[in-house]
Amino acid sequence: MPKPNYAFEKRQRELEKKRKKEEKAQRKQSRTGSDAPADQADTAAAGEGGAASPPAPTPGP
Repeated sequence: MPKPNYAFEKRQRELEKKRKKEEKAQRKQSRTGSDAPADQADTAAAGEGGAASPPAPTPGP
C-alpha cells in the first residue's frame, strides 16, 4: 500500500484557501466600487502563475 503524501495534500489545501481568499477579495472590491485601474485587478486575479508581458518595442529613427 502506498504511503500518503501529506506535503502534497497540505499544499493543495493551502492553494484552495488562497484561491478562495482572492475570490472573496475580488467580490468585495467589485461590491465597494473599484478605485484601482482594471489592469491591476486583472493582474491580481491571475495570481502568481501569470507573467506580465514586456512592453512593445518602440520603432527607431
